[in-house]
Amino acid sequence: MAGDLLALMWVPFLMCLVLTGIHAYLGFHVIALEVVFVDIALAQIAALGATSAFLFGYEIETWQSYAFGLAFTIGGALVLALTRSRERRVSQEAVIGVVYAVSSAAAVLLADRSPHGAEHLRGMLVGSILSVRGREVFEVGALYAVVGAFHWLCRRPFFLISTDPAAAYRDGWRVRGWDFLFYASFGVVVTSSVRIAGVLLVFSYLIVPALAGILLAGGVGARLLVGWVFGTGVSVIAMVASAALDLPTGATVVCAFGATLLVLGVAAGLRAGGTGTM
Repeated sequence: MAGDLLALMWVPFLMCLVLTGIHAYLGFHVIALEVVFVDIALAQIAALGATSAFLFGYEIETWQSYAFGLAFTIGGALVLALTRSRERRVSQEAVIGVVYAVSSAAAVLLADRSPHGAEHLRGMLVGSILSVRGREVFEVGALYAVVGAFHWLCRRPFFLISTDPAAAYRDGWRVRGWDFLFYASFGVVVTSSVRIAGVLLVFSYLIVPALAGILLAGGVGARLLVGWVFGTGVSVIAMVASAALDLPTGATVVCAFGATLLVLGVAAGLRAGGTGTM
């Protein structure tokens, strides 16, 4: 029994490790930027692109579908970069919400033109991580390594526009240009991830490990380490529970992330309350 479970789950688990590695890091940026829902918006744009490709007869596993999704996501990255202003008269979260709602509605309209559109939308929402192959893990891992190297080279402007945009403007950085580069590289990651894990799981890997790191650690390095350990641990527990209880893997991992974060949040609140003064 244990051997069969290991044979079934080890490749999806490796993919979860890859997803945790890149998304936990990106999550710290989007939380600092106060654009928490940018991931789910870009993921939905990527899903809209893949749905458009589906209408042309391209299945989600094809490179044509990926190209459609990436093109749509780069367009979304450009919109998000252009809507950021120094004065911030309108919250960018509001713009992101509109982008997400319109992308979702457009995907529904396109899927309605196909006899199997509803199944396609469901697949884009929850993914099919159990069916991932070893070659896909290698390809996605290599792609994310390239994106990670790019972020390492650009770490100074990326962290500056995330954590202290006022200083970035004051020092003369082209904030919108760097925003576009950040969102475009982010879009490359999301377009690849959503094809495998679905919109909901991608969002969970982006936000929940980063929040766990912020709750449990102080410095950036420590928070990243906590996020990676947290994401890996919850992935293991959820995937074993999914196999043992015969539950959908993606939905199980999302719920496990939510439940674990709730426990951490309550524990952190109790600890803060216990150290307060009367």
